[in-house]
Amino acid sequence: MPNWIIISAITGIYLVAILLVGLAAGRGQKNSLEGYTTGSRDISMIVLFFILGAEIFSAFTFLGAPGEAYRSGAPAMYILAYLSLALVLWYVLGPKIATLGRRYGYITQADLFRDRFKSKALTVIVAISSVVALVPYLTIQITGAGLLFEFATEGNLPFWLGSLAAFGVTTAYVYVSGLKGIGWTNLLQGILMFVVAWAVGIAAVAQPFGTLGEMFTQIQLSKPEFLTLPGGDGSWTWTAYSSAIILSVLGFVMWPHVFMKSYSSGSNRSIKRTVVFYPLYALLVVPIVLAGFAAIMVFSDAPLERADSALLQLIVFVLDLPAWIIGLMLAGAVAAAMSTGANLAHAAATIFIRDFISVVARKPFSDQKALMWTRIAVIVISAISYLFAITNSSSIVQLFLSAYGIVIQFLPLTLAALYWRRANLPGALSGLITGLGVSVLFTYFVDSPFGIGPGLWGFAANIIVFVAVTGLTKPMPRSHTARFAIQPSDHVPEGIEPAEMAAEPSETKSSSDSSQSSFSEDQTTTKRSI
Repeated sequence: MPNWIIISAITGIYLVAILLVGLAAGRGQKNSLEGYTTGSRDISMIVLFFILGAEIFSAFTFLGAPGEAYRSGAPAMYILAYLSLALVLWYVLGPKIATLGRRYGYITQADLFRDRFKSKALTVIVAISSVVALVPYLTIQITGAGLLFEFATEGNLPFWLGSLAAFGVTTAYVYVSGLKGIGWTNLLQGILMFVVAWAVGIAAVAQPFGTLGEMFTQIQLSKPEFLTLPGGDGSWTWTAYSSAIILSVLGFVMWPHVFMKSYSSGSNRSIKRTVVFYPLYALLVVPIVLAGFAAIMVFSDAPLERADSALLQLIVFVLDLPAWIIGLMLAGAVAAAMSTGANLAHAAATIFIRDFISVVARKPFSDQKALMWTRIAVIVISAISYLFAITNSSSIVQLFLSAYGIVIQFLPLTLAALYWRRANLPGALSGLITGLGVSVLFTYFVDSPFGIGPGLWGFAANIIVFVAVTGLTKPMPRSHTARFAIQPSDHVPEGIEPAEMAAEPSETKSSSDSSQSSFSEDQTTTKRSI
């Protein structure tokens, strides 16, 4: 039997298993928008850990990370640097966001901003910016899945079919089960990714070199520039390397699909424990990056045209592996793309309906209608991203380069909403628009000064304008801003009721009512967790 049939069969069995688990996860789930988007706010620490891990370990992990190590060498280690710090901000912000979410029924970032600054315009800008950042990210996951299928089966399964199979399954269980389906499938896919990553890393080093020390000795003798900064291809500088880490650390928790997970946690203790254990996920990246280093010497005589194919070239054409092992490795790599893609599709659909359509519509949606349209949006957004992937739209890939520059602009809004009572709408709007504008300017039209990431320049401009405009304009009523100036373990202040959010859809009010009870019930747990 041809190897590609065995590989395809094993991966097909895996896809069926994931589909069944994802569909089963939705049984007994609360049939409401809150249940669909937040998992009824009772996600355990273990599931939350795998959800967040799967969100960052995407197709990039099995394609981009080893590709960067093959192309430039040591600079690829920036991935390990920022992974260790990615959730540090969340240790402080997450519990407070979760408490406010339970208290007022928040589901998205824009819910918090809309309530704090009372603005339709701000909500719409945040919604549009979020979807603009998420759709190209989802497109890259679909592209990665298609490339993995096509390469591992030596072209017998075309790109369009492989990507359609993987994301057809993903869309199905996200449509039916929402966050619960994402959580349970990510748990299984996360475990598979760990196993596959280490199997690949060990084989990539052991078969060509014998030991890790021998591999680095050969690199040091033949290509020493790959073991020092700025790296083998000279594309990195110290400022670019440092700013990439800073931008990633500050921007990671501002990704809409990551931010929303604050609202899903069963307790604030779960959030803090997740932050503490999260760096363990770096153990998945280490062997993958080592495989990229192995490719430096393996392909030294015949350099690869595409650096991001380095790992696949090793698995399919260099390593002596049976077909069923390659099939499991393919399943693990596809799992990385699917797990991230599920979160992206879920978050983008929720934001598009709740923060854009519901705000601009003249008649607010009921909870059930909002739930229905959110599920439909999952299909539509996934389909659009799939079309971008198979048409290989360069504009989408280029747009992704500014994605971090977009999401980091939400950090000043978040900090102001939680900690700065003087902050007001004119300052928030001016800072956000300025930050987005500067980031886009230095990404597409003007070289970024000193090699610093464009998003960081936008972030700095955002803060300066935000503070300046706020200082020159009238503050919001103290009775309003006091609603947000609480510690995670605080009781609801006496005499303060949840104010109606600007342009609030009808389902927000009902979910807020239900979340009041949830908040009260969780206060004891929250106090113990701090």
